[in-house]
Amino acid sequence: MSDQTTPETTSSSGKPRRPWRRGMIATLVGLVAAGAAATACAHGPGGWGGSRGWHGDADPERRAESMAKRWLRGVDATEAQQKKVAEIMAATMKDLRPLREQQRAARTEVVAILSKPQIDRSALEAARAQGVKLAEDFSRRITQSLADVAEVLTPEQRVKLAERFDRRRGERRG
Repeated sequence: MSDQTTPETTSSSGKPRRPWRRGMIATLVGLVAAGAAATACAHGPGGWGGSRGWHGDADPERRAESMAKRWLRGVDATEAQQKKVAEIMAATMKDLRPLREQQRAARTEVVAILSKPQIDRSALEAARAQGVKLAEDFSRRITQSLADVAEVLTPEQRVKLAERFDRRRGERRG
């Protein structure tokens, strides 16, 4: 037995190739895009998209159900999967709403600090640190939600969803 590997199984750096890795990365990118959309829903009235459609005052459950059906169209998701994804998304939206309100308050505070005759750098730094913590909390909750959604879907469905998000992202760039 030889310790050497063939060029088909190693990369130019000598590390083993993992063909599944590209698909998994594409899936995660797609799920992150889904998380970003869920974040947009958490913005509520006046948030991304203003008060139009599902961005308005509609309850999170209804928005989540609508979004789940739209995102899972074409990936052969069962009704049970769509329902579970909608539940996950609704819970995420509810959890993110207070964080979003805290972000708005932090921005207002920064504007107030910068509007004063003397700039209080320590207050500004404290506001920045709070903003970083809020972003971390936001990101942590989105990541948790993405993992929960990924567990509901089959690997094939995740790949289809990632491909769909990649296509849509390409269409928006072009």
